[in-house]
Formats: sequence, structure tokens, C-alpha cells
Amino acid sequence: MRVVVAITGASGAVYAQRLLDCLDVRQHQVHLLMSRYAAEVVAEELPGGLRLAEGVVSHALDDMNAPFASGSNAPDAMVVIPCSMGTLGRIAHGLSGDLLLRTADVVLKEHRKLILVPRETPLNLVQIKNLELLALAGAILLPANPSFYSRPRTAEDVADTVVARVLDHLGIAHQLVARWREEAD
Repeated sequence: MRVVVAITGASGAVYAQRLLDCLDVRQHQVHLLMSRYAAEVVAEELPGGLRLAEGVVSHALDDMNAPFASGSNAPDAMVVIPCSMGTLGRIAHGLSGDLLLRTADVVLKEHRKLILVPRETPLNLVQIKNLELLALAGAILLPANPSFYSRPRTAEDVADTVVARVLDHLGIAHQLVARWREEAD
């Protein structure tokens, strides 16, 4: 599977890091895009910086020659994690001013999997309407709402509860968190 991981300037760089940690480059082609503010957030939130496995391919935002910038070579999936409301709004309205936005547009128009992980609260009506537009367009909206039934102990454990759901929607097997057990009848 060819997966594009995009990181925006929203708080929550740990979500992106944990997803990148879980994508095995021996099994998947992993491409990385970072918005203009993502590097600042990563520097603030990940003291050691972003750790990338050898084999992850990074692309510049202005590189419109990347293969997945065209519908004729669309990626299998794209995950925008965390997804700022500004990026979400631009994707919702089809603005394609850089490679991140163009790739999201290509993924939607080619009916591939676009997973957006917004990390914002509370939401205003404009943001809710943008979420509605994206849901209608076929995007998977997976807000960074962690679960606690697995009793996470660290910030990374909390992030894993969200990343596990992303991996589920990508169809990638994992053992990040315990699954909810069905109640006995």
C-alpha cells in the first residue's frame, strides 16, 4: 500500500509520530508531507524531533511533480494527522495551493481513502459545515478523541488509542491497544 502521511500545524505531533512508527516501510510505501507550520509544532511537542524510518520519502510542499499529485498515480490512502481546521477547510473547498492540499484533492476525486484526524475543540459552525462537506465527499473524519478503557499510562499510550483507529481504517493489522471485549450474555 502507498500511504501519504501529512502533518499540519495543529497540536498533536505525537499522533503523527506514532502512526509513522507503526507503518512498516518494508510492507508499505510511506510518503511524508508537512505543512508550513508543522515543523514548529513538531519542534515544540517532540523534543527529539520527528523520527523517520529509513525508507520514508519526504516531499517539499511546493513539489507538484510528486507522483501522487496526479489522479493517474493516486496513492492508496492519505492520512492528515493531526489536521488543523485551516487545512481541513481548504481541503473541503477544493483548494490545491500546495502538494498536501493537491494530494488530498486527488485522493478524494479518485475515491481513495482520505483520513482526516482533526484535533480541535470546541467547533464553530464553519468548521462543522466543512466536516459535513468532507463527509459527503467521502473522507473519513476521525477526530483525535482517545479512549481510556485500555487504561493508557503515558501520553504515547493515549495517542495509540487514536492511531489504532487510523490503522483499522487503513486496513493495517496492529497490536497497539487492547480491543474492547464483547460483554457476556
